[in-house]
Amino acid sequence: MASTKSQFMVNAFDVSTTDSLDPAIQGIVRRRARILGPGYKLFYKNPLELVRGEGVYMYDVQGNRYLDAYNNVPSVGHCHPHVVKAISEQAAKLNTHTRYAAEPILDYSERLLATFPAELDNIMFTCTGSEAVDLALRISRFHTQGSGVVVTANAYHGLTTAAAEISPQLGANVPVGQHVWTVEAPRPDRTDGKDPGEAFAAGVATAIADMQRHGIKFAAFIADSLFSTDGILPDPAGFLQPTVDVVHAAGGLYIADEVQPGFARTGDTMWGFQRHGIVPDIAVMGKPMGNGMPIAGVVVKSTILAGFGNNVRYFNTFGGNSVSIAAAAAVLDVIENEGLRENSQKIGRYLKDELRQSTSGNDAVSAVRGAGLYLAVDFVDDNGLPSADAASDFINGLRQRGVLIGGTGLYGNTLKIRPLLPFTQEHADEFLEAFDDTLATTGRNNG
Repeated sequence: MASTKSQFMVNAFDVSTTDSLDPAIQGIVRRRARILGPGYKLFYKNPLELVRGEGVYMYDVQGNRYLDAYNNVPSVGHCHPHVVKAISEQAAKLNTHTRYAAEPILDYSERLLATFPAELDNIMFTCTGSEAVDLALRISRFHTQGSGVVVTANAYHGLTTAAAEISPQLGANVPVGQHVWTVEAPRPDRTDGKDPGEAFAAGVATAIADMQRHGIKFAAFIADSLFSTDGILPDPAGFLQPTVDVVHAAGGLYIADEVQPGFARTGDTMWGFQRHGIVPDIAVMGKPMGNGMPIAGVVVKSTILAGFGNNVRYFNTFGGNSVSIAAAAAVLDVIENEGLRENSQKIGRYLKDELRQSTSGNDAVSAVRGAGLYLAVDFVDDNGLPSADAASDFINGLRQRGVLIGGTGLYGNTLKIRPLLPFTQEHADEFLEAFDDTLATTGRNNG
């Protein structure tokens, strides 16, 4: 039987090993536990104390440098000068909510909406992706007068009560909602020769039918367009088209969760759903939007938002505040002016090709996938079954070599390689050198 992931978090620090840590970090870990409680988790077998970031690197308290191939929050680079300047100048001028007339929020909104299909013509701002998902669900349920939601089996969409109920990845102690149905993630290698798009859409249709048989009206289907927590499943591009048709035929709305794949991450397009040639009814954004500042949003068709906006009182005090809007506008400047979408496409393709070459003939690795600067490498055991232990050892091996990545997938056996958007070929080669060195130490070559 395949080893399963931790019920709490992939790549989580095991607090039972605290005594084995160096005294300085051990003191911080114990202090965290005493002050913050058990809810906060640390990464890696040997946690990091990071004190500074610049570009695609972070530095620990001893001055050691780490190549960041994990964080998608400061996606245009740690402490990017243009973003830092925009934040500081606006903070010194004014920071307030959206109930006063102001042009900067309108200027940014027009620029952002111009990157979406014309049908998606309204935007509402929140502070976090979780809040954006929560709001998208409220809009969907008001518009359809339904309550049922379909998600994939290991989806993660956020931490508010409503978002957690559609996030089975959070584990058995956070049960899915009573009006939530799950479907298996789209795996082209497991469709018995059927078209992967048709096979996935058929699963969604079956879930909707079962939901309706139980007397629950369908409201929405929501998916991260890269299926990140299901194991990073981007291909084949276009396979989500039949699902949109199934959702609309059942009277529901299609919500594209763009927190992970949005803002040029996939390289081919600005938004993950665009790789599939679809137009969702709602798209939600989060983490990378302000490069670390708390800003997120919901982009929605005005024909759908009209009823909710005119009949439901909604306000978010900090959503769309002046400083966060300045940060978001600066992020968009950087993406456009520095060609980061094109860079994501180019460097992502290079990394994927090199990773496939590096792992060829190594029976510890069963697959390499990816779109742009979001890549996956699957690890298996001697029997060819998913191995979370092998992936964990590899993640921690890279950490010891000064490279930071994460893990994901239903079994926790998938490397999550998510470099910052300004990664150059030099950075990619630095990553690949550490990857090959770690693979030589932990992999199983067939000779």
